[in-house]
Amino acid sequence: MSILLILLGLVALILINVPIAIALAIVSVVAMVASDGIGSLANLPLIMFNGATNFPLLAIPLFILAGAIMNSSGISRRLIAFASALLGFIRGGLAMVVIGASMFFAEISGSAVAGVAAIGSILIPAMRKKGYPKPFAASVSSSAASLAIIIPPSIPMILYGAMSNTSVVQLFVSGFIPGLVGGLSMMALCYWFAVRHNYPVEEKFQLRRVWTTFKDAAFAFLLPIIILGGIFGGLVTATEGAALAVFAAMGIGFYYRELDWAHLRKAIVDGGIQTAVVMILVASSALLGNYLTEAQVPQQLAQAISDWTENRYAVLALLNIFFLIIGFFLHSAAAIILVVPIVMPLVNAVGIDPVHFGLIVTLNLAIGQQTPPVASVLITACSIAKANVWEVTRVNVYFIAVLLLVLLLVTYVPIVPMALVEYFYR
Repeated sequence: MSILLILLGLVALILINVPIAIALAIVSVVAMVASDGIGSLANLPLIMFNGATNFPLLAIPLFILAGAIMNSSGISRRLIAFASALLGFIRGGLAMVVIGASMFFAEISGSAVAGVAAIGSILIPAMRKKGYPKPFAASVSSSAASLAIIIPPSIPMILYGAMSNTSVVQLFVSGFIPGLVGGLSMMALCYWFAVRHNYPVEEKFQLRRVWTTFKDAAFAFLLPIIILGGIFGGLVTATEGAALAVFAAMGIGFYYRELDWAHLRKAIVDGGIQTAVVMILVASSALLGNYLTEAQVPQQLAQAISDWTENRYAVLALLNIFFLIIGFFLHSAAAIILVVPIVMPLVNAVGIDPVHFGLIVTLNLAIGQQTPPVASVLITACSIAKANVWEVTRVNVYFIAVLLLVLLLVTYVPIVPMALVEYFYR
């Protein structure tokens, strides 16, 4: 009953435009006072401080900064030129370039919003000039950016790892195959759209141009090798890999002579602002987590569902529906911070692998980034394309269907996400 009252109070505060972090803190404080009296607030600052000083969370501002540096230093533009030379000869190839560039960009930034801002700001206008409709251009950019966050490194995965005490590196590895399957499926969908609506061919295939653009982007291709090679090779942790990403992006940016101090300062400020938003959420959620733990609400929820069914696939279906609904109203960071600590006892009780479940959560919230009213990534893409959200959504449902199919594949064929994890780590 207490969790229902907390959720109702939280939703009511959000509906009257109270910031999510503040709403979390308010309902937590009210619940603590109602349960244990005013004396329970003595530990409030310590709980919030301890909640916000989780070492893996340091990776978030660093990956955001690395992505911003990429966008400011010409790295993104060079990657797009190479992808265009490689795929531009296919009908609808420019849409496929968006998907390929988004997946590559995600290997450095780990952020869907950063990805759609970086790639979309260049390619959405380019698609419009070539005759692609605004809703289609925005849909491809938006959905590709959300799909790309299951490819390592991923900020939602880092948050999930911190909240569930799960290996971030294993979470990263689990995203490779589903990310590739989803990317290829979206490219096939783009080809179907292009043939059906007679979208243009970008350019003729020229091996010389492929080689020229590859050489121009050669140092940019070193970034994922440096970052992911260091993480998966055991040389650095995910957090240290994020710092490595920043230094590598800066080095390559200065080598290209397109990164200046003004852009670097702006990237640092933007990264600091985004990090502050996440950290306030984390600190506020620590209060709620402390109350729920002391009241044993997660254990009671796990017991209630276990009494109804212990079938892990039925539980996964319920949790998928729950996270899909949550994704309509909460940003991915807020959803992970708020919900994951509550459901983890249930996940453990029915024998679901926490790494497998982490990818399921990430995919659900990736879909949430495409479904209004919150839909942070979709709204960013619509803003760049200057397109109506609902017009874009009518096209985007096809790409959301691809994301849902990948979610079902990951949920009910666990060998797909877990094959590489089992091979390398177990």
